Amino acid sequence: MKAYVDLDMCIGCGLCVSLCDSVFELDENGKAFSKIEPVPQSSEGCTRDAADQCPVEAIHIEE
Repeated sequence: MKAYVDLDMCIGCGLCVSLCDSVFELDENGKAFSKIEPVPQSSEGCTRDAADQCPVEAIHIEE
């Protein structure tokens, strides 16, 4: 699976990082990004949680 963040939509709240810091990180502009590709199987659950809970639906998942 791959996860990517739409930087135009991201508000930098950091929820994804707090839910899944093995996959997401904030850049120097305070925007989230996926730091690993593909997402390891062990992190798929928290990646899905981050996508589901993102307040602006900026995280997208490709299987």
